[in-house]
Amino acid sequence: MILKKFKFIVKVGNNEDGSAKCLKYRDNDLKKFTQFLDREHKGWRWFNVYNPENDLQVANYTNKNRPTTKHLEIS
Repeated sequence: MILKKFKFIVKVGNNEDGSAKCLKYRDNDLKKFTQFLDREHKGWRWFNVYNPENDLQVANYTNKNRPTTKHLEIS
């Protein structure tokens, strides 16, 4: 089984004008992605997870409400 990479949109801070500074990533391991955020973007606030096949949001996490599993099961 090939795991498809989910799309992530991550809030890492604010822009100078006060709008959200967001970055986009692709990955399929939620726990390793969270470790990456902790290492590279210490102030990250939240991230949304999108299905790569239809771009629908399937999950969201915050710095305090982190993923508990490595992978998501979507239908």
